[in-house]
This record gives sequence, C-alpha cells and structure tokens, in this order.
Amino acid sequence: MMKATSIEDARSRATKVLESLEKSISARVRADAAEVFDKEQISMKEKIEGIVKENGILKRAVAIQHERQKDYDGRNQEVQQLKQLVAQYQEQLRSLEAKNYALRMYQRQADHQGNSMIPGHFNPDVF
Repeated sequence: MMKATSIEDARSRATKVLESLEKSISARVRADAAEVFDKEQISMKEKIEGIVKENGILKRAVAIQHERQKDYDGRNQEVQQLKQLVAQYQEQLRSLEAKNYALRMYQRQADHQGNSMIPGHFNPDVF
C-alpha cells in the first residue's frame, strides 16, 4: 500500500488484499467444516450401527416372546381341554357311584326278602 501511486491504486490494492484474505478465511472455514462434518458423519454411522444391532436383538427377543406366547396359549388350551375331561369323568364317576349304590341297595333288599338269585349256601356238588 505504501507503493501506491494514487488513492485509487491504494483502494485497488486494499480490495485485492481483502479479497485474498476472504478467500483464505473461506477456504479454512470450509476445511474446518468439512472436518467437523466428517467426524459427525463417522459418529452418526457408529450410532446407527449400534441402533441397528440393538434393533436386531430386539427383533429376536420379540420373536422368542411370540413363540413362547404361542406355546403358552397352546398349553393353556390343552389345560382347559383336560379340565373339561376331568369334569366329564367326575360326572361319570358320580353317575357310576350312584348306580353302584342303587344296585347294592337292590341286592340288600333282595337278600333280606330271600329272593336272591344267588343263595347264601352253595351246593358243593355244583361247584
């Protein structure tokens, strides 16, 4: 600037210096921004990989829980069927016990009346 011959020349030289400084600063800012962007991008990729891995684990866990729930539902249905069978068998047992009791009563009544088809004293020659 000291070698400028006129004010116009000084302005022109100052403009060139300022433009050069602006370009230099812009280039440095872009380089720094690119570096920061690259670091953030790497960090984000690592986070995404971790999230994808966790997502896979969660998917497997959900699939396992689904299978367990299906097994549980199947076993629960089987238990309900078995409970129904037990109830039917208990009813059948009560019915048979009542019939057995009635038959014993008929037999006792027949024994007391002497009309038993099977006499109390068996003929030894027959057996």
